[in-house]
Amino acid sequence: MAEVTAGDEESFDSLLKRFNRKVQQDGILAELRRREHYEKPSIKRKRKKAAKKRGAARGTRMYRR
Repeated sequence: MAEVTAGDEESFDSLLKRFNRKVQQDGILAELRRREHYEKPSIKRKRKKAAKKRGAARGTRMYRR
């Protein structure tokens, strides 16, 4: 669970913005959307394989310079 503590004299808007950023970084909403419907094991494998391929492409892109 994402949690932020209010500082002295901190406005509600800045607190809300910090909370939203923390939720985004933790991936809470993405996980919620992913778990919203049942995902067949074959689809899950395809998604993981595609993510692994994207990660490998990102890793090699950094070393091409």
